[in-house]
Amino acid sequence: MLVKIEHIFNLVVGFVGKITSVLLLLMICNVFYDVIMRYFFRNSSVGMQEMEWHLFSIIILFGVSVALKDEGHVRVDFLYEKYSVRTKAMINILGTVFFLLPLALLIASGSFEFVMDSYRINEISEDPGGLTHRWIIKAMIPFSFLFLIFSAIGYLVQNINIYRGAKPGGREEDAALEEAGRGEGKRSVPGGVK
Repeated sequence: MLVKIEHIFNLVVGFVGKITSVLLLLMICNVFYDVIMRYFFRNSSVGMQEMEWHLFSIIILFGVSVALKDEGHVRVDFLYEKYSVRTKAMINILGTVFFLLPLALLIASGSFEFVMDSYRINEISEDPGGLTHRWIIKAMIPFSFLFLIFSAIGYLVQNINIYRGAKPGGREEDAALEEAGRGEGKRSVPGGVK
């Protein structure tokens, strides 16, 4: 059951990862257009420049959740890699419950008022020709941290599955590796000589 739940979480987070990949391509096109216009035609758009950092912000904010799913986040690998698969899963579970989820909840709940203030005053860019509706990009902060909470729950389920041995990398794989290590000495060499 938990393996199926984990699969659903991975599908949703993977889909958002594909969207951020498309946004990355759009940002590259935006930067390319801006550079060409600025250096070859001596023309530049403040709105296009602001769109660069808006897209970049969305990519980073939602990319964190994708990095968590793909184990691409930063950790102290020289310590972590020495542990067994089950110990790593327990470290991931404890770290998610006691550090990641509380911080994500704090930022998500604390940023709603920030967005609402921007919406109430109809905040726009201070630069002439800049983008309007600044609250839209600010709204990505609570949404991305709510999505990080969603991704963290999926990561928690994944590590519970690993710890329980219900998924490759868990107890069953550790036992298979131990068995393979014991069996190496019993193999015969061609010709019947050990």
